[in-house]
Amino acid sequence: MSEASAHALEHHEPETSTGIPNKKVLMWAFLGSDCMFFGTLISTHLIYRKISATVGGNTLDVRDIFDIELTSFSTFILLASSLFMALAVSAIHKGNLSSTRWMLFGTIIFGAIFLACQVYEFTHFVHVPGNELTLSSYRGEPHVFGSTFYVLTGTHGTHVAIGVFWLIGWFVYSFTGKMSTADALDIECCGLYWHFVDIVWILIFPVVYLMEYAF
Repeated sequence: MSEASAHALEHHEPETSTGIPNKKVLMWAFLGSDCMFFGTLISTHLIYRKISATVGGNTLDVRDIFDIELTSFSTFILLASSLFMALAVSAIHKGNLSSTRWMLFGTIIFGAIFLACQVYEFTHFVHVPGNELTLSSYRGEPHVFGSTFYVLTGTHGTHVAIGVFWLIGWFVYSFTGKMSTADALDIECCGLYWHFVDIVWILIFPVVYLMEYAF
């Protein structure tokens, strides 16, 4: 028996009564719970975004703080990374390990670019001259907007970072010579997580950023 065949047998994943492998069911269950978690954070932000609009005689207008062009660019980058992830899943199912490796690498790079943009944004928001927005204040006065904004977007950024490290692990593993189509399910579960992170951002971007320009 070849090493690849033995590896495939070791990674055989029994299906549940639904016909879906256990790992995928567990991933869907986790993502379902994460939906409720992000739903709570987004709802909290929507409820509190306009509370105490005027603080210390200063009216909070986050349009003076946000860099919508940069955020739009990082949004495009994150959504584009989903294409690389989908191609990686497709490649591993076809047994094309070289293509899988490069698609994983592309996803990692685009995810890292998104994180770099977010770190720059947060640093920029805190140090905007005359419009400093921190976790608990605006222009040095206590304000709730920074709390809901940083917690929501920061939690999403943490999820992206976890995904990037997960992908790096698979990218490094691809050089060991042990990766095969037996790992397709694991790569697919990783892809489900990554696509979920992208979908969440599709909700966060208009709710947190674009809404401020509409209302």
